[in-house]
Amino acid sequence: ETRLGIPIIAFDEALHGLVREGATAFPQSIGLAATWDTTLMHKVGHAIAMETKTRGIRQILSPVVNIARDVRWGRTEETYGEDPFLTSMMGLSYMSELEKMGVIATPKHFAANFGDGGRDSYPIHFNERLLEEIYFPAFKTAFKQAGARSVMTSYNTLDGSPCTANAWLLRKKLKDEWKFKGFSISDAGATGGANVLHFTTADYAESTKNAIENGLDVIFQTSYDHYPLFWKAFETGMVNQKAIDDAVRRVLRAKFELGLFEHPYVDPALAEKNNGTEATRVLAKQAAIESFVLLKNEKNTLPLSLDTKSVAVIGTDAVEARLGGYSGPGIRKVSILNGLKNFAGDRVQFNYAPGCGRETVEYVTIPSTNLYTVENGVKKNGLKGEYFDNISFEGQPKVTRTDEQIQFGWTLFSPHESIPYDWYSVRWTGKLVAPDSGTFKIGIEGNDGYRIYINNQLISESWSKETFRTILKDFTFEKGKEYDLKVEYYEPAGNARVRLVWNAGVQNDWKDKIDQAVNVAKQNDLALVVVGINEGEFNDRALLSLPGHQEELIRAVAATGKPTVVVLVGGSAITMTNWRDLVPSILDVWYPGDAGGDAVAEVLYGKYSPAGRLPITFPVHEGQLPLYYNHKPTGRGDDYTNLTGQPMYPFGFGLSYTTFAYSDLKFEKQVIGKNEKTTVHFKVKNTGDRTGDEVVQLYIRDVLASVARPLTELKGFKRISLKSGEEKEVSFDITPEMLSMLDVNLKKVVEPGDFRIMIGASSKDIRLRGFVTVKQDLRKTK
Repeated sequence: ETRLGIPIIAFDEALHGLVREGATAFPQSIGLAATWDTTLMHKVGHAIAMETKTRGIRQILSPVVNIARDVRWGRTEETYGEDPFLTSMMGLSYMSELEKMGVIATPKHFAANFGDGGRDSYPIHFNERLLEEIYFPAFKTAFKQAGARSVMTSYNTLDGSPCTANAWLLRKKLKDEWKFKGFSISDAGATGGANVLHFTTADYAESTKNAIENGLDVIFQTSYDHYPLFWKAFETGMVNQKAIDDAVRRVLRAKFELGLFEHPYVDPALAEKNNGTEATRVLAKQAAIESFVLLKNEKNTLPLSLDTKSVAVIGTDAVEARLGGYSGPGIRKVSILNGLKNFAGDRVQFNYAPGCGRETVEYVTIPSTNLYTVENGVKKNGLKGEYFDNISFEGQPKVTRTDEQIQFGWTLFSPHESIPYDWYSVRWTGKLVAPDSGTFKIGIEGNDGYRIYINNQLISESWSKETFRTILKDFTFEKGKEYDLKVEYYEPAGNARVRLVWNAGVQNDWKDKIDQAVNVAKQNDLALVVVGINEGEFNDRALLSLPGHQEELIRAVAATGKPTVVVLVGGSAITMTNWRDLVPSILDVWYPGDAGGDAVAEVLYGKYSPAGRLPITFPVHEGQLPLYYNHKPTGRGDDYTNLTGQPMYPFGFGLSYTTFAYSDLKFEKQVIGKNEKTTVHFKVKNTGDRTGDEVVQLYIRDVLASVARPLTELKGFKRISLKSGEEKEVSFDITPEMLSMLDVNLKKVVEPGDFRIMIGASSKDIRLRGFVTVKQDLRKTK
């Protein structure tokens, strides 16, 4: 109903299912990658496309094809892992189904979305070779093979230029070199980041001009209040008309291709019919089953037996049924505990204990109900806040207001538009009312540069600016008594965080909860400890160990002597040095989706043998990071003085309830021309007593090259199912594309010489090896 009758493209998120009520939640993206099953991924992509299109949503801001080379990044769960080939193939399977259904795929975040330390949206300074070899391939596959008609830029800068307004990235690479005909879209609110975060433009209008003229086509802004800030550049003629025309042309082309001008609406009955179907739920469970990675299994502790009459199920993740980041509410989510009960029925008694949970609360923000001030003769909950545009409380405050709590994170902006983001001070005053009598700890969680006074007595001070920490001091309160409270804080550098906290009313009972869990474990035949991590967008992890006191929980339960199985819930790597040797079995189930609990139970009890493989490397310690399998040769070695350079679990790793033998490696031709291909054949046999899947992996190494090449590179994989005693022949075509590299001038070439062909069960577990030689081209050039 616009002036020219141009329809919108309704868009949404669908990393692993549409983020809407009534839509199916599949396993999180990292779990889908762990299946190493592109056929399954096609089915999942088709199901998501169906649930999306029938609602009238015609663009999906997914998938994340960033390469997760540092697992501290909180969004690792959203990716397909650390390898460009695996990411490309899983992304291709997913996006091609969207595009075939007439739903625009939007791979993101162009081109890399985290930097030093695995921190989200940190600036990146990658040279063109690294981008072309590692970070660009999945995007190229998206555009050239999957037919993705959109791409989302990242928040950060590339070599000093915001990716949202980076002419080299958006014009030279994307549109000129790659001939991309679709449209680019910014991440939410990213266009204004040029002026408010990166400080490369003076205002929103200039940010708009730079973005559009440098190749951005669509400004994605979540707040309508900010719309006029960007419209100003168009309204005043700041933006080059040719750039505007190009952006509009690209969006209109997509709308015409989607048929939105002829059919802008959908039949709601189709959405009702095609969302949350039983067939889709069956598929979600199958995807979960295929995703689970068995990391350890000594003494054949798994699979469990229904003859084990009582099982202690410990941990809050056993009942939460978490779906992971960018998820909708799900449909009839099945927790792990309920899945176990569904599977075993009355044959097994499951006894639940929550344990200590993922977080231990030692203090809380002082609530507004315990604070008050008087404003214009009216008593109000909170404290009077006086904000100064200097760091020494000089002059009159620029802003005076009532803040209900002192709980602020002015990490991106200042407390008020009239105050510099990196040069201000705040004084809070009012009354503090004690909820109980006793000695409580009170203090600040946040940056240094604060003082706390109670009844004009200095209680706590950390006035020099050094770091972020929590300092708590004892103070004796009387219930109901009012105390004069004053808190002063100053910030001379920006990125402020300040939170007034105490432990009044906090039940710090994690030790008691562990004791309760131990008692439950002692009374049962086996203990199943379900633990998890916290992560997500803008929630990067400096430490990869289990949060809270979950490690103590595992050790305490294992110390009972009961067989102990650990189930990991989360979307990234977890360090396990403190407890791995104490338990016989570890199963990683990622975030398994709506039917996850049923899937976990069926794998734990052996209805299916686990065959997921790690799409990321699990380090021994955070000090090894970044750690990935396909690095190039070092100038010396990999190790540290006090730590190995080897991972705890390598890329591609995963155990099974059965065993497999590889044999009879053969090549159709072992000497080929640079434009020729050959085929490698071999046999895989199930040598165990159970049916199971094996993920066969092909790795290649260029033995001698003009430019240093990775020690090994994944170039192919197949997931095959074999019955006990069954043997199959497997083959891979070895193509010029697999053997190609970028020479010193970044030109793609196939150099003559030997290539090591490796077949294995992981990047470390190579079972067969041979060589293919590319012969020298002897033709003389004139």
